[in-house]
Amino acid sequence: MKIIKIWNDNPSDRQIMEICRDLEAGATMIMPTDTLYGICCDALNVKAIERIARLKGINPDKTNLSVICSDISMAAEYARFDNYAFKLLKELTPGPYTFLFRAASSLPKAFKGRRIVGVRIPANDTCRRIAETLGNPLLTTSIEYADEDYAVNPELIAEAYHDKVDIFIEGADGSTVPSTIIDCTGSEPELVRQGAGEYAE
Repeated sequence: MKIIKIWNDNPSDRQIMEICRDLEAGATMIMPTDTLYGICCDALNVKAIERIARLKGINPDKTNLSVICSDISMAAEYARFDNYAFKLLKELTPGPYTFLFRAASSLPKAFKGRRIVGVRIPANDTCRRIAETLGNPLLTTSIEYADEDYAVNPELIAEAYHDKVDIFIEGADGSTVPSTIIDCTGSEPELVRQGAGEYAE
């Protein structure tokens, strides 16, 4: 496993380019977000998605999948949302939220037949710059841990996953509080899970 250390959520251009080259080649990675550390890959790389599904023991055909986008413009390529949801995105992102939207037909093969997609635009420059430079969203799912230290301490996270992913992006300490989930597929946004992001319906 390759370890890339990033200080103060401020990656260098060289680090971003190296990460994106590896992702284009099908790498899987763990990186910090604005909530928990996440397991990620290029959301348009089917083989990489299959590797993460095996690692997490999930069926990608039956599990809701989330993507990290660089900004609202990228999100609009893969999800369908109305003006109200657009205003909500403008108000709350970048931030610790996952928005459930109706999936656009442009979603990659692993998402086919899926009507709903989770969209994240985190308050984490590293995440957003990787997605922006890659030109694709990042499939993301939270790491699993039995002990809170293994969710928070980057060295312990790296130890737990050293033989399971290709890249570990070491940043600041993680969190055990997940993102707030807001369902925007109905006539009005609905709070599904209260997490790190403040939201009043």
